[in-house]
Amino acid sequence: MQSSIKSKLIELKVRESIPKIIAVSKTFKIDHILPLIEYGHLDYGENKVQEALEKWTGIKNQNSKINLHLIGKLQTNKVKFAVKIFDYIHSLDNEKLAKKISDEQQKQEKKPKIFIQVNVGDESQKSGISKNDLVEFYNFSVNLGLDVIGLMCIPPFDKESRNFFSQMNDLNEKINLKQLSMGMSSDYLTALEFKSTFLRIGSNIFGQRY
Repeated sequence: MQSSIKSKLIELKVRESIPKIIAVSKTFKIDHILPLIEYGHLDYGENKVQEALEKWTGIKNQNSKINLHLIGKLQTNKVKFAVKIFDYIHSLDNEKLAKKISDEQQKQEKKPKIFIQVNVGDESQKSGISKNDLVEFYNFSVNLGLDVIGLMCIPPFDKESRNFFSQMNDLNEKINLKQLSMGMSSDYLTALEFKSTFLRIGSNIFGQRY
């Protein structure tokens, strides 16, 4: 099991020049993740704040180089704990949340790096800022003192990702941001074509979730 996880990560790195691979460790127990930690991988993705606190607090206390990425929706009542444990938040999507993060980062004197989530497919069931509101929301967030480094998206599952990744790249360049969080196990090669700098890879590293 240990050699399998390591070899999959090495394969991903060899196949493409990738600035950041976020190993999506959500739902996996820490014993399943330890081989990758021991190998030296530093970036991990979780989608629930409480699970992250329980799983990663001790590990991060032992290894300050580990970066934890919140890739799931963040509720305002969880912001205090999210700012404490996460180094990156990939799901900023409304003004109320932006204000809460701003207040909390001042209290804790800790400033996580932020991605704005864009509802690039205009899907009613998904979170994210609309493309038309993006520039105004970006300026609002920056004026609050948030460290917005890029955009994030989850394209529609039932459509080809290429067009949506292209739109995201255009939006990122419009705002003059350098980071893009897009691409998962099924479409990360396409995401790389459109300048993604953070890939969220789960099953290709850890195997299928049950």
